[in-house]
Amino acid sequence: MIETTLDITTQDGAMETFACRPDRGSHPAVLMLMDAPGIREELRDMARRLATVGYCVLLPNLYYRAGRDSMFDPPTVLEHGSLEHTRMRAIRTKMTIPPVMDDVAAMMKFLETQEGVKPGPIGTHGYCMSGPYALAAAARYPDRVAAAASFYGTWLVSDAVESPHLTLRKAKGELYIGCAEHDELAPLPMVAELRLLFNASGNPGELEIYPGVHHGFGFPDRKVYEKHAAERHWERLIALYRRRLG
Repeated sequence: MIETTLDITTQDGAMETFACRPDRGSHPAVLMLMDAPGIREELRDMARRLATVGYCVLLPNLYYRAGRDSMFDPPTVLEHGSLEHTRMRAIRTKMTIPPVMDDVAAMMKFLETQEGVKPGPIGTHGYCMSGPYALAAAARYPDRVAAAASFYGTWLVSDAVESPHLTLRKAKGELYIGCAEHDELAPLPMVAELRLLFNASGNPGELEIYPGVHHGFGFPDRKVYEKHAAERHWERLIALYRRRLG
């Protein structure tokens, strides 16, 4: 496997990005969008796992506007009121959907020039805060994003510009939304509202609740990691990409 860390030029600067792909042949590209703690080895390992089954994966540091060192300690960043949580929120609250969509456009342009990347549609998936970004990308770029997935995405129904619930009908690609049963950032009443909108959109995808698990269940280094649910998330994601990207 080939992997590197490089800078992708965006409207707002240089976005540090981890990239990995198989060392033979050309393969479809996918964008893996980070959760709130930021880029760390745990996420790089998840990107590598996806690359081993035949995808060129970009994992960008979406906090790049605040500096290359904008990373946080996962256990403490989730503690409301902690120094790490306060520091993260100061950056996180400025990350609205429109500038992240500009970053997605920059990554798609970058992919057009890269060796080993198969031309054509791409996929995108996001965790936690980036669940909405992944779904919004499918709506903003419907002719390019053929598959998009959100895993325990936060505030999937909100008053944000390009909130997923407002853009479901705009996506041409297949969508998958995986929610944790226990998640204060996406409570079940919100998920139920989103399900109604999802069903009405006519999208061929699926909204699925993972029973008995908590927000972050797919991260191996998190205390709430649940292996069975995490492996199901991989099965759902890879099957989605196989159907839509090859």
